[in-house]
Amino acid sequence: MSSPARGGGAPEHQGEGGEAGVEQGGRGTWRHAAFHVATTIATPAAYAPLPFAVASLGWPLGVCSLVIGTLVTWCSSLVVASLWQWNGEKHTSYRLLAKSIFGPWGYWYVSFFQQVASVGNNIAIQIAAGSSLKAVYKHYYTADDGKMTLQHFILLFGAFELLLSQLPDIHSLRWVNAICTASTIGFAGTTIGVTIYDGYRIDRKEVSYHLQRNTATKIFRAFNALGTIAFSFGDAMLPEIQSSVREPVRSNMYKGVSAAYTIIVVSYWTLAFSGYWAFGSQVQPYILSSLTAPRWAIVMANLFAVIQIAGCFQIYCRPTFAHFEERVQAKNRSCRSSCLWRLMYTSAYMAAITLVCAAMPFFGDFVSICGAVGFTPLDFVLPALALLKTSKLPGNLGLQYAVKVPSSAVAVLFSIIGTLACIGAIRSIALDVKTSHPRTSFGRSAPWLGLEGYQTGCLAHP
Repeated sequence: MSSPARGGGAPEHQGEGGEAGVEQGGRGTWRHAAFHVATTIATPAAYAPLPFAVASLGWPLGVCSLVIGTLVTWCSSLVVASLWQWNGEKHTSYRLLAKSIFGPWGYWYVSFFQQVASVGNNIAIQIAAGSSLKAVYKHYYTADDGKMTLQHFILLFGAFELLLSQLPDIHSLRWVNAICTASTIGFAGTTIGVTIYDGYRIDRKEVSYHLQRNTATKIFRAFNALGTIAFSFGDAMLPEIQSSVREPVRSNMYKGVSAAYTIIVVSYWTLAFSGYWAFGSQVQPYILSSLTAPRWAIVMANLFAVIQIAGCFQIYCRPTFAHFEERVQAKNRSCRSSCLWRLMYTSAYMAAITLVCAAMPFFGDFVSICGAVGFTPLDFVLPALALLKTSKLPGNLGLQYAVKVPSSAVAVLFSIIGTLACIGAIRSIALDVKTSHPRTSFGRSAPWLGLEGYQTGCLAHP
């Protein structure tokens, strides 16, 4: 394969194995692939905003958006998995796959949006993890008047992730992600159960399903909701995960993706619909903030959330780490020197992410803008374009249209949706920053979190 550095400035293909930080020979089974995919997509930060997204769109549009998002991303994942050995070469990262199909612009397109998705996702889920840790703390230390704030828990979670960042590759996370997948099921089951329990305790006559807002607010909330749904199905790491799977790679990846989506469909749809049913338009963007009892079950759901987020965070660190590892390996450094450099750049990454999370913990806004700017181009638009570019269309004109029309419609429609969601998210961030009042002393109580539930640790009453 010719070097894109000569034609368009992208780095050279580093042998058949691909990029630094990506395994040269896959060892994982389809179950490991399912663990990785489920951990990457089905995070508590992806589950938690779904009832609010449905509430912002209303029953008909909310249900349709959720179903369409599920079907399109499942098909897109299978399309990306099918291109594992397209054009006679194995593509071990999304960037290299895009370069092979579209040329240098595809490489840089994926590089940019993958970094946006990775960094944005990690900011959002670290805020969620800090909120859940604070919730557990508040449950056991009710008399403690905020000695440990949300920022402290964000810092603690960042320190733990720095330790996990020293693991060399995705396959080394397989047991971590197996535990995370179990935690995903535990989080979904616990949260759904408590949501339904609370729903029956509430006087149903007091639950409203109508948004008491002006027209402009309703429109921008709907835009935000579309970005949230895109975030919920985000998986910008499929080729990197596939590189860790043993032969037959395509077959194992198809099984892994389908198994992961079985978990996702059952849990996503159940939580989204039960959460909206239980709390109506008053449901919080982070569903745990709406739950009231039993408190021990809410604490358990928060613990499941933290465990699951720990693995998801690591998956999304890997594209950023790969950029640094390419340069370290290119200089043929010793093993000891490479480990030292790894500690340095992982520390710098964690420090930057943690600082942003502590300074602007606007969970819902980061979820929406990350879904709009990061995941929509990679998980909705690019797979549709790749299918049009690489598929061998049948001679029958009708069958050609059956492939071209849906693929083109998906690419165009979700490009528009991504743009609208981005507008809605930027407006929300601007409003939150405008109305925020941070204390000058870092780490004190922060009434500028955007939502009451985040300050009180997700155990606040709605």
